Amino acid sequence: MSYELISYELKGNVAVIAFNDPKTMNACGVDTAQEMLHALEKAADEARCTVITGNGRGFCSGANLGKVSGPSLSHPGSKPDAGRPLDTHYNPMIVAIREHPHPVITAVNGAAAGVGCSIGLMGDLIVAGKSAYFLQAFRRIGLVPDGGSTWLLARNVGRVRAMEMALFGEKLPADKALEWGMINKVVEDDQLMATAMEWAETLSTGPTVALAGMRKLIWDATETNLGEALHQERLAQRTAGRTADFGEGVKAFLEKRQANFQGK
Repeated sequence: MSYELISYELKGNVAVIAFNDPKTMNACGVDTAQEMLHALEKAADEARCTVITGNGRGFCSGANLGKVSGPSLSHPGSKPDAGRPLDTHYNPMIVAIREHPHPVITAVNGAAAGVGCSIGLMGDLIVAGKSAYFLQAFRRIGLVPDGGSTWLLARNVGRVRAMEMALFGEKLPADKALEWGMINKVVEDDQLMATAMEWAETLSTGPTVALAGMRKLIWDATETNLGEALHQERLAQRTAGRTADFGEGVKAFLEKRQANFQGK
């Protein structure tokens, strides 16, 4: 598949997926979401870490309203349904990130607004440039946050701050997002991709099966109780303990050397 609205590049074991529609500051229309879903599936097959970012001045300025309004929202003779594109395009993209088989890093540059905010916050690790900001812009057009934003924000920063972002719809600068515990790190804009790639290269040479288990367990932990978490850890540990990487890790530890993980 050739991409028109995103770019995809495999750098060693790292897949770099970038929104690439400068005329809309990387708005994510249903066609963009479809390309993103395909790219995520491709990355799942051939990489050991995935970086999601935006080319140009912004990460993602939100849904492309010109492509999620009008006839596409309704069947002839029925009332418009602004939730329909969520079912068909946006939610599957968010789920694909959530269920990715290896770590995902989001490198947020400029605006991460609307569904772009959701995608930015879906990273297992989130690094932002100093000029980046996060925006729940939905109130400006009379809609509610989507793309998992209500769930993500309530868990990442708590109910009160999630309410503030949603109800007021004001920009949250990267430094404030870091202060709130919403992201991992803020760097100079020109160091954003270097930082993301440094993290990605470290993760892409790690014990991939174990890292996949870690991300799943931690995501699941936001939805479950302690007993279930203990059980899921036990099952994941069985899987990780049967990998060649576990054998290599123990051998390297005993030999006092750096482990050479192969992701197997």
